[in-house]
Amino acid sequence: MSLREHLYELRHRLGLAILALLVGCIAGFLWFQWWIGPIPSLGHLLTGPYCALPAGVRFEPIPGKCQLLQTQPFEAFLIQFKVGLAAGAVLTSPFWLYQIWAFITPGLYDNERKFTRIFVILATILFACGAVLAYFVVPKGLQVLVSFGGDQFITALAANEYISFVLVMLLIFGVSFELPLLITMLNRIGVLPYRNLARWRRGIIFALFVFAAVATPGTDPIGMLALAGAMTVLFEVAVQIARIHDRKKDQQAVAEGWGDPEDYDLKPENVPDEPAAKPKSETPAGFDDVT
Repeated sequence: MSLREHLYELRHRLGLAILALLVGCIAGFLWFQWWIGPIPSLGHLLTGPYCALPAGVRFEPIPGKCQLLQTQPFEAFLIQFKVGLAAGAVLTSPFWLYQIWAFITPGLYDNERKFTRIFVILATILFACGAVLAYFVVPKGLQVLVSFGGDQFITALAANEYISFVLVMLLIFGVSFELPLLITMLNRIGVLPYRNLARWRRGIIFALFVFAAVATPGTDPIGMLALAGAMTVLFEVAVQIARIHDRKKDQQAVAEGWGDPEDYDLKPENVPDEPAAKPKSETPAGFDDVT
C-alpha cells in the first residue's frame, strides 16, 4: 500500500473506533439510570460504596434513601455523561481495539501477531481484576476516612468529587495490575534479566509501597495497603516467570556452545549433555580440506 492508502486506512479505522465509542457512550448514559434485567444500573453500582457506610454517618435528607449531593446546575447530567463515556469505552473495547489491531496486523510477523494477541487478552483480564478489587476496597477505605471525624462530622459527599474518587481508584488499580505483564515483556526482550530483578527485589517492593501511597487518592490507608500488597504479589509472580525464562534461555545457550555453565550459574545436573564430537577429517597429510 502507498502512503496515501495507509492514511485512508487509518482514517477508516479511526472513524469506526470513534463511532463505536459514541454508541457505547449512549448505551452507558442510558444504563446509568436503568437496570438491565438483573444487572444493576451504573448509578446504583457507583453509589454502592457510599451507601454501604453506616446510616449514622451519612447525610440523609430523606430517611432510608441514599443520595449524593448535587452542588451545581447540570452536575448530575455531566456526571452521567462522564460515567457513560467511561462505561461505553469499556463495553466497546473489543470493537475499537480490533480496529487498531486490524491496522497494525499487516505489518507484523506471525509470531508477533500471536504475542500481541496474548498481550491484549492478558492486559484486559488484569485491568478488570484490578478494577474489581478497587470496587471492593473503596467501601472499606471510606469507612476508615469518615471515622476520623467522630460524632462531630456527618458525611455529605458531593456527587462530582465522589464519582471522580471512585473512577480514579478503578483506573489506578486497573493500570497498576499491568505491572507483571510489563516486567515479563521487558524480560523477554532482554531489558530486565532475572539477575537484576532478584538483586533489586527489596528496592522495587519499597518503591511499590511508595507508589501506592502516592497514587491512591484521599490518603486512604486501606486502599494503599491493598494496592501495594496486590502489586507485590504480582511482581513476585513476574519475577518467577522471568527466572524460569532466563534459566531455559541460559541452558539453551550452553547447549549450543555459546557460554560456560559457570557464567550462567547453572548446576551441572541442569546442563544438557554436550553434543558428540565430530569425527576428525581423514584428509591425507599435506592436503587441506579445500584440496
